[in-house]
Amino acid sequence: MVGSPHEALHRIFQKDPALLTRALQRVLHVPFPEPREIAAMNVDLTEIEPVERRVDTLLRAETDEGTYLLVVESQGKADDRKRGSWPYYLSYLYEKYRCEPVLIVITQSSATARWASRPIRLGFPGWHSLTVRPLVLGPDNVPVITDERQAERDVPLAVLSAMTHGRGPRAAAILESLASALRTIDPDSAAVFVQFIDSCLTDPQAKQMWRDLMTAIQYFWRHPLAEQVREEGREEGMEQGLEQGLEQGRTEAKAEMVLHILEWRGIPVPDAVRERVNACTDLNRLEVWAQRAVHATDATELFAEE
Repeated sequence: MVGSPHEALHRIFQKDPALLTRALQRVLHVPFPEPREIAAMNVDLTEIEPVERRVDTLLRAETDEGTYLLVVESQGKADDRKRGSWPYYLSYLYEKYRCEPVLIVITQSSATARWASRPIRLGFPGWHSLTVRPLVLGPDNVPVITDERQAERDVPLAVLSAMTHGRGPRAAAILESLASALRTIDPDSAAVFVQFIDSCLTDPQAKQMWRDLMTAIQYFWRHPLAEQVREEGREEGMEQGLEQGLEQGRTEAKAEMVLHILEWRGIPVPDAVRERVNACTDLNRLEVWAQRAVHATDATELFAEE
């Protein structure tokens, strides 16, 4: 099970290696050649000496222009030790495999992205012996995907969008569109993506909103993460919907999701609105209200044209 944002941010590329080359081409506009084949490799770079060195994710991409090693590093904050370790990784990999290494850094922080994008230059000023220029994916360049159809066209990219923008003001719309898009792919892959996102969401309200959205997706409750959610729910007395039957549980969860979206966005919820939402048993109507909650400026806008 993925247990941290650091792990989820790079492991998504192990789940869908081709996503990395698409991100390089579409997000960073790097003319990386289209791979014929791409596969994960052993991330252990430890030498005979007892010094352990590991990259986060390592992929081998076979292209018409040659073979490349894609070195993916998940970075939570600035760390000046990387001035030594990143050049070492690239030099070691080139020496071992005789393939061109490419360093890609992924982060949820704009400040960390700016730090990571600065070239690492080693040697005499003006005549550097070694220069490392990381390619950086972060909240300033990964697209914000809030459209359901766009999310369906490239679900892994939509997942990356949710993981990098989970703390931003448009997180609610991103998560809502992604939740719908996950229904269009195979349940096993979707369950893995669900776990990645849950691990990356550090904002408590965004995480709760995501879990509320996932209660309506049946396959999620067969995933190990679901047991963790259910256990947390039992501790907080939130298991009534599941115990009263799946259909009733879905409507109750959807009603909670509508209210959570409004509260997460800082919109006051009057008692009359809360009572009307909680009393609704029409799943389709609750779905409409959830979509409206993402964009509403007042809680009463949920019931527009009704």
